[in-house]
Amino acid sequence: MNLSNAFAIAAISILSTTSAMAETATFAGGCFWCVEADMESVEDVGDAISGFTGGTTRPPAYGQSGDHIEAVAFPFDESVVSYRDLVDLFLRSIDPFDAGGQFCDRGHEYTSAIFVNDAGQDRIAREAIQSAQADLGREIVTPIMPTSEFFAVGAYHQDYYKSDDRLAFSSVGIGVKKSDADKRYRKGCGRDERVRSIWGDAAAFVKTR
Repeated sequence: MNLSNAFAIAAISILSTTSAMAETATFAGGCFWCVEADMESVEDVGDAISGFTGGTTRPPAYGQSGDHIEAVAFPFDESVVSYRDLVDLFLRSIDPFDAGGQFCDRGHEYTSAIFVNDAGQDRIAREAIQSAQADLGREIVTPIMPTSEFFAVGAYHQDYYKSDDRLAFSSVGIGVKKSDADKRYRKGCGRDERVRSIWGDAAAFVKTR
């Protein structure tokens, strides 16, 4: 198979990158609200977009994602934060041993994955996983997959973690701001506690929450 075809990048017009942010990364780590919040906290990561990728269902939608999984795509400045840094942080913010979902979210839609744009990202991601496996002493099941067409989810789900819009009703309360609902969901789902139990002091993003 031609390598350039195997790693062909679907055009993601919603990711407007500047010359400094010419690189993109796409990660799936369960609930895309949480992955978006984590990755946007990294210096020189641009606006992250939540959506679906990895499948064939067209078009996927929230609650009807078919064989796609929830993922987040974002631009970054390689001169400031390397792709290896981002992969390392991502792996340390998920449960890389869970092939059935992430935390309290179960099923294919919530499984983890690293989607790579080219042979360089593929090599870096594999090296990062090998290093993480050595640190943990266990096999990591998070797959590395070629980037495929990315479908942005509706505006309701974008920047959920920092929205002041209030929810009339939700599983975490009535009249709650989306930003507060996200925090309650994250805590109730046990995301940070599980990440700490796996990674210890190397756990990413949990100390600020």
